[in-house]
Amino acid sequence: MTADPATDVFEEHRPVLTGVAYRMLGRVADAEDVVQEAWLRWSSAAQDGVREPRAFLVRITTRLAIDRLRHLKSRREAYVGPWLPEPVVTDFGAAVPDAAERAVLADSVSLAVLVVLESLSPLERAVFVLREAFGFPYAEIATALDRTEAAVRQLAGRARRHVDGRKPRYDVDPGERRDLTERFLAAASGGSIEQLMALLAPDVRLVSDAGGKAKAARRVIETADKVGRFLAAVGQEVGPDWDMRVAEFNGGPAVACFVGGKPDTFFQVEIRDGAIQCIYIVRNPDKLAGLSVV
Repeated sequence: MTADPATDVFEEHRPVLTGVAYRMLGRVADAEDVVQEAWLRWSSAAQDGVREPRAFLVRITTRLAIDRLRHLKSRREAYVGPWLPEPVVTDFGAAVPDAAERAVLADSVSLAVLVVLESLSPLERAVFVLREAFGFPYAEIATALDRTEAAVRQLAGRARRHVDGRKPRYDVDPGERRDLTERFLAAASGGSIEQLMALLAPDVRLVSDAGGKAKAARRVIETADKVGRFLAAVGQEVGPDWDMRVAEFNGGPAVACFVGGKPDTFFQVEIRDGAIQCIYIVRNPDKLAGLSVV
């Protein structure tokens, strides 16, 4: 506890505010900027009149995130190559003791879901995040967005149908996913196309995000043959100064690669029916700061 009650209240709710902002924006720096702005508004507000600080703070954060997302949309349309969210380490710890709640939070922050959320309108995305990830009541979401409850329910239904229709079905045991991730790492780093092909689904997709700031494929690569050959060529470039670590990012195991001690590449695979269905690669240096914590 600090000597400032306003700070204590804000810090109590910071994890939820950061979680909402990140799921809305897909970038840690953008989420932190929004949360910082929410703090400035909270610290200057007449707090004695705020009966429900959590609802008040979520309302501020959500509206700020919507404004920022609308601004970012035009920038992302001019982005070089595919755009992927910034990877974040996910360790919910003792703060989320319930396994079902942990699974919901992990799914809502997965790269597959965040990519789909990019195609929603800012309002639809806000409703989806608040309802599906954090379980806010429709009435509370309506107040946060200054909409009627009926309108919010309509937005929620539309967003849910959209996500369900486009979200890949990757129901897999966490242990199996980690095992395949480690086998993928061994095969890719060894440059063995035979070992890689044995792990890939026939219709596997590889999505790379470098933002034009690092070497990467600027289009989505599809089919096992093309993806296997691409990864085998990349694996041949791995040298003794590469350090690769498996850790949990965005709700699942992933590979953080360091070259000369500096974050260089992020890999994460999605699995279906015992085979790798999608591979996400992030090489944009602006999105790799979170790798340093592993």
